[in-house]
Amino acid sequence: MSKICQITGKRRMVGSKVSHSNIKTKRIFNPNLQKKRFYWEEEKIWVTLKVTPKGMKTINKIGLEKALKRAAVKGYLD
Repeated sequence: MSKICQITGKRRMVGSKVSHSNIKTKRIFNPNLQKKRFYWEEEKIWVTLKVTPKGMKTINKIGLEKALKRAAVKGYLD
């Protein structure tokens, strides 16, 4: 299961964990992915997506169909 938002394309980032003695070791910052069902009004079906809270806000703002088209153009959908 990939850890990529299907609407915004956010993915995990790599950074450093810094200890009190300033020793840096690699760590991973995962996105806040949620498995969420949305009702697609035009097709009359339920769609399950893995989205971040920003992706949910985008869907609420511009609509599911427009968000899916935008994600497909950018290549975020499977």
